[in-house]
Amino acid sequence: MKALVYEGVGQRHWKDKSHPGIEKPTDAIVRLTHTTICGTDLHILKGDVPAVEAGRTLGHEGIGIIEEVGDSVSSLKPGDQVLVSCITSCGHCDYCKQGMYAHCRDGGWILGHKIDGTQAEFVRIPHADNSLYRLPPGLDPAAALMLSDILPTGHEIGALNGEVKLGDTVAIIGAGPIGLAALLTSRFYSPARIIMIDPDENRLAVARQLGATDTVSTDPVEAIMKLTDGDGVDVAMEAVGIPESFDTCQRILRPGGKLANIGVHGRSVELRLEDLWIKNVTVRTGLVNTNTIPVLMRFLEAGGIDAQSLITHRFALNEIEQAYDVFSRAAAEKAIKVLLTA
Repeated sequence: MKALVYEGVGQRHWKDKSHPGIEKPTDAIVRLTHTTICGTDLHILKGDVPAVEAGRTLGHEGIGIIEEVGDSVSSLKPGDQVLVSCITSCGHCDYCKQGMYAHCRDGGWILGHKIDGTQAEFVRIPHADNSLYRLPPGLDPAAALMLSDILPTGHEIGALNGEVKLGDTVAIIGAGPIGLAALLTSRFYSPARIIMIDPDENRLAVARQLGATDTVSTDPVEAIMKLTDGDGVDVAMEAVGIPESFDTCQRILRPGGKLANIGVHGRSVELRLEDLWIKNVTVRTGLVNTNTIPVLMRFLEAGGIDAQSLITHRFALNEIEQAYDVFSRAAAEKAIKVLLTA
């Protein structure tokens, strides 16, 4: 089979690789029909995730058809069309029993990280009963692909950790795929205002199409304070992963506000505790558990999420190296999510 293989910092190639097989009775082998590229994959290529070894197949998002299942897989069968969760969960360990699938003792984020991932013609999925979701008939697989990672991440680590509620003013820093997913899922809770902050005017235009009430491209602290009559926001979501955006979130929170950190940080940030200690604020971090995939799938099936609008570029799976070139120049190419189809 063919797979997109990481071969060291800055090196990746679409090349021949051994076909995966059943290793444990809880495994399934999935033939990928749709996959995509995540910002995390770019972090890996930059050397930011040293746990990823040369020779690893990248990718942790996908839609496919089950080819084979292990003897212990009970809820799925060959021929089923399934969504691959970016998080693998055994369903039995102490963390899984708390719904913290991200910290599963025999799973978590392992696809494209510690085991071969989904940017390939075939992938082995451990703990298939708990880590694959059968697609409802008629659901567009391209839209459903957004449920692998970005929609549950935006929902769980953004909207839920930020405790967005009716009438809130929400600011989201970063209008990339995750920030836009946080925008879409925050709307479930009827905030009064959603302010998107990003220097890229193209992405802000997309944010407005998806329901942002206000957009800010420069001087975010000054702009937010002006928009809120000096009060600040009820919820600030950090969806970039750099110290500057985290600092902005701290400075725009009103008393009693919630800071939901979604971004992946490779450097330390300054915690302004001298300002925050008296403001009764809450700071939440997290890695997506994907335990809200079933409810998000129902929203998607009912037409309650415009997931298709996040897809800006489409490629054949064997054009994945070209897709990486485009996605790595996202601002210039006006790329949000790329769709790769076998």
